Amino acid sequence: MIWLHNAASQAVCSALTWTSSAAGNPLSDYWRRNTDAQLNPFRGLYQLNTFDFAIMLPYFFVMSILAMYGIHRYALVYNYYKNRKRVAGPPPQITQWPRVTVQLPIYNERYVIERLVEAIAAFDYPRELLDIQVLDDSTDETQEVARNCVERYQGLGLPISYIHRDNREGFKAGALQEGLTTALGEFVAVFDADFIPPADFLRRTVPYFADTKLAMAQTRWSYINRNYSALTEVEAILLDGHFVIEHSSRFRTGLFFNFNGTAGIWRRAAIEDAGGWQHDTLTEDTDLSYRAQLRGWHFVYLPEIECPSELPVEMNAFKSQQARWAKGLMQTARKILPRVMRANVPGSVKAEAFFHLTANISYPLMVFMSIILLPAMIVRFYQGWFQVLVIDLPLFLASTCSISSFYLAAERALYPKTWKRTFLYLPFVMAVGIGLSVRNALAVIEAIVGVKSEFVRTPKYSVQAGAHGDGVWAKKKYHKSAGWMPFAEVLLGLYFAAAVVYALQNENYATVPFLLLFVWGYLYTGLMSLAQTYLERLRFGVESGEVRPASTGAPGF
Repeated sequence: MIWLHNAASQAVCSALTWTSSAAGNPLSDYWRRNTDAQLNPFRGLYQLNTFDFAIMLPYFFVMSILAMYGIHRYALVYNYYKNRKRVAGPPPQITQWPRVTVQLPIYNERYVIERLVEAIAAFDYPRELLDIQVLDDSTDETQEVARNCVERYQGLGLPISYIHRDNREGFKAGALQEGLTTALGEFVAVFDADFIPPADFLRRTVPYFADTKLAMAQTRWSYINRNYSALTEVEAILLDGHFVIEHSSRFRTGLFFNFNGTAGIWRRAAIEDAGGWQHDTLTEDTDLSYRAQLRGWHFVYLPEIECPSELPVEMNAFKSQQARWAKGLMQTARKILPRVMRANVPGSVKAEAFFHLTANISYPLMVFMSIILLPAMIVRFYQGWFQVLVIDLPLFLASTCSISSFYLAAERALYPKTWKRTFLYLPFVMAVGIGLSVRNALAVIEAIVGVKSEFVRTPKYSVQAGAHGDGVWAKKKYHKSAGWMPFAEVLLGLYFAAAVVYALQNENYATVPFLLLFVWGYLYTGLMSLAQTYLERLRFGVESGEVRPASTGAPGF
């Protein structure tokens, strides 16, 4: 039977070969070679040599791990829809409102501090029950701007105080912890400088704390400059995935989730019970969140309450922000995961904590895969497309296509009438994610080996959609330094451009769109970083206001 099958295959292949030769064009030749392998896919099964084995073993290892995290994204989307009815619901009625401290940690935020204080002053909460703290660690003229702003509102009867530290010990976590020593409130709301909370924020969140075991209520971020540029659109989509799918899925399924450092409110007793704000990681918010939940406190997520904020408009600021979050989460994983695994909590909670806190390990893996992808592609090309279809394609779908479903689900939930426009941005989203991998990979590796770096805040310029705030942002201070990282990104982009040329020369057309994402991602992030650092400096004569030697840059989807 095997002999008959081979004979039949060879006969059909011979006929197709004759037909293709008669046609005499590249497409028919390409079809002939692939159909020949398809009719007898096992005809020339590849025999691995030592070099190819050394390439393919790490290739499949990395692809398998990335696929595992991709499957986790599918699971988040599944749980999001499965538990769609498990929402917080309306809070109970409040007869006696508690005192609330509002903490506003700032550091060199001259462009946005007045906007923030104005929003807090508009709170429709009883003034006699408010205690507002401007926690200022600034080292520039922000001190004068913030102090004058506070004094102005004090004159209007607002219960607001200005607290300035001469050192940045503990950075944001240190400022918040020091503020607690003089705080008067039973509950503590926190807002970063770039946020504009709605006037009814406290009236809508405080009633949920009638549950005496509730420690924290987190609201959903929205963005005043979402439509400012293609970059801010991508940033918004990335953050929507986190706030719509991740937070909702974890909350609805009864799993641990985290405070995002702003636009939330805490029960002060829970902060103290969990050990207070600690600054041994760059994500003090996630660290405190896990410690509190391990102590038995509950969290609530309120996505229906939007808290507008400002997205970074500068590529270097965005990259350094993402690197800080990546490094901080990995630091938190080192610190917290052993406690979670030893804790008396369900296995599902432990599994989700592992995937949540270690997700950024995908960045160094992605960079490694980027380096070996071209030789791996050459080896796989000579092995034949049948094995690629059976082995590589499922891994690719699990690791890559899960990203599309993840963000599409988030945008569909938020914008049911216009969510389909997200398809146009998906290539940008995937390309930017790839472009961030170099910076984030180094940040993750630093966290793993224990390299410390300071918390450097993300610059804000008071930029809104369709406008330039109170001036062109490129003329303002606080530009981030590009450093050497963009040059590495550009080199990787050129490397993948060579891979595209190789794929076209060898008629490996199926890989070209995937490779172009790498070209686009690395060149876009690298060249934009260089352009915004050097070209804008030449154009406007603006010096970088915050050059940081740490590879992770600043510091917060």
